Amino acid sequence: MATNYLKKIISARVYDVARETELQVAPELTKRLGNQVLLKREDNQPVFSFKLRGAYNKMAHLPPEALKRGVIAASAGNHAQGVALAAAKMKCKAVIVMPLTTPSLKINAVKARGGSWVEVILHGESYSDAFKYSELLEKKRGLTFVHPFDDPDVIAGQGTIALEIFQQYQEPIDAIFVAIGGGGLIAGIGEYVKAVSPKTKVIGVQSVDSDAMRRSLEANKRIEMKDVGLFSDGTAVKLVGKETFRICKRVVDDIITVDTDEICAAINDVFTDTRSILEPAGALAIAGMKKYVDKHRLKKKTLVAIACGANMNFSRLRFVAERADVGEFREAVFAVTIPEERGSFRRFCELLGNRNITEFNYRIADQSEAHIFVGIGTQKASDSSTIAKHFHKAKFATIDLTHDELAKSHLRHMVGGRSTLAQDELLYRFEFPERPGALMKFLTSMAPNWNISLFHYRNHGADYGRILVGIQVPKNEQKKFQNFLASLGYPHWNETDNPAYRLFLK
Repeated sequence: MATNYLKKIISARVYDVARETELQVAPELTKRLGNQVLLKREDNQPVFSFKLRGAYNKMAHLPPEALKRGVIAASAGNHAQGVALAAAKMKCKAVIVMPLTTPSLKINAVKARGGSWVEVILHGESYSDAFKYSELLEKKRGLTFVHPFDDPDVIAGQGTIALEIFQQYQEPIDAIFVAIGGGGLIAGIGEYVKAVSPKTKVIGVQSVDSDAMRRSLEANKRIEMKDVGLFSDGTAVKLVGKETFRICKRVVDDIITVDTDEICAAINDVFTDTRSILEPAGALAIAGMKKYVDKHRLKKKTLVAIACGANMNFSRLRFVAERADVGEFREAVFAVTIPEERGSFRRFCELLGNRNITEFNYRIADQSEAHIFVGIGTQKASDSSTIAKHFHKAKFATIDLTHDELAKSHLRHMVGGRSTLAQDELLYRFEFPERPGALMKFLTSMAPNWNISLFHYRNHGADYGRILVGIQVPKNEQKKFQNFLASLGYPHWNETDNPAYRLFLK
């Protein structure tokens, strides 16, 4: 028998712990995008996320004997806080398994919400790893599993957000934008929207490196991703739920993907309008809405974006601020080669005119040419190509690095480092879960006769570490090096032929 989600949503029990959140006009976004933009402020919940709705509704529908035995959950943080708060409210024991990559802010919040009723266990590098371990503990301890997304009661609890939206706004709504991890939030919202306002589009938003739902809907079957990006940790799900996938096939009109820079820009947008700081997953819907408006050239529409979470580590703000300008097309980055002669530096500066310089790096390295790393303030996406053409016209060789990950993450902090000693150097970028021992694992896995000739690591306050490494590998050991990369298991990119590397570091 099919679940009557409209009935379940209307009768859901969420307000013992949750509150009706504001549906708030975003004045600056509305003005800039030429559409009425409304933010559903789920970041204002007691646990700074929508997740307590579904968690509490599930636990409120458990029989007394199940509550007495206790519950277990797997979560990257926000669902865990919802379960912890519900457990303390109901005086029910809860075991919560969280990935090792979970920000400390969320781990500490879970312990604070649940107090003595909650036991936190850290296991694995992603939600999927934590989930598999929680399944073992569920059977071993005889607990009841509270799924973060793939459960009708959880889905119905999240659906109460849509119920509130249509009570709060009586005029037609053209589209609602919703972040997707496992699919519980968009499934609940979609079920209600399509029941009461079928013409309203339900648009899912995922990060480009964690788009399991998009891939699954395209393939018409659930697709499990081998790796997921960790920046938007709240949506880092390798495999979407069976029930959420079934629902999404019917209620989701479109899915749009956004990158890290676009998410950072959206965090900045919401701060400008509300003075609140969303976590990356919390800002996904806003980033996707902006991209969708631009892609479809929407004007004078009413758009709602779910601001679904604000559990942000303060140390991560440095990275967000650095990348927001690129994501909002407010900064373009270039490598420019000019003659190493008197007057050329001044001529280059004159070309810049009144443009705002965001970064300028230069160090003398060659008798005939000077290589400059420059960041320039921009107004729109097309400005970077316009500026590059302007430099080329003046006979200055130019490379547009605005979308070059190596340049944005590393080179801008390293310009000027060359060495004639770095023979047989290979340059690689690596990402690894930011947890104790990960960097040491990398270093100790290397063969002792491979010399590190360049190394750059910068803690971005994110859930993953990024390093740039120059490694001197003799040509007869290339195969051995490739085997090393495979055994290491970290995502990696060969940057040896990157033109920016050859200009500034080679």
